[in-house]
Amino acid sequence: MSIHACYPYLRVSDAPAAIAFYAQVFGATERFRLVDPSDGRIGHAELVLAPGIVIMLSAEYPEMGMVGPSGKPGLSMHLHVDDCDAVFARARVAGATILRPPADPVHGERSGSFVDPFGHEWMVGHSIEEVPEEAMQARWDALVKGG
Repeated sequence: MSIHACYPYLRVSDAPAAIAFYAQVFGATERFRLVDPSDGRIGHAELVLAPGIVIMLSAEYPEMGMVGPSGKPGLSMHLHVDDCDAVFARARVAGATILRPPADPVHGERSGSFVDPFGHEWMVGHSIEEVPEEAMQARWDALVKGG
């Protein structure tokens, strides 16, 4: 078996609003969409975040058991970007809930996390230093031990 790609597939309560949010915050461009002829819901859309990086989404179809998150998300998507602070600024303006503002944690990446208005959690960061695994583990140990 050989895996060729992995695409996050999001279920959202308001697909047109979600597409607009991801365009505003991440600069996503819509590759295409399929519209349900019976009620106009977006049955499938593909958004390109960068060359080779695609997310897919659809409106909720509760009659088929396909619904967006309710409560705390069970999955977080991590985006590695040029400037996480700029992404957070756009996300805040677009209505995201900031869970953890950008900070410089132990692993050499300035990062934070937010939940978009559709219940999906995003971790966004950019590199600030190269940290060898051993040093990263030592930093983690110190952080967990409160030192």
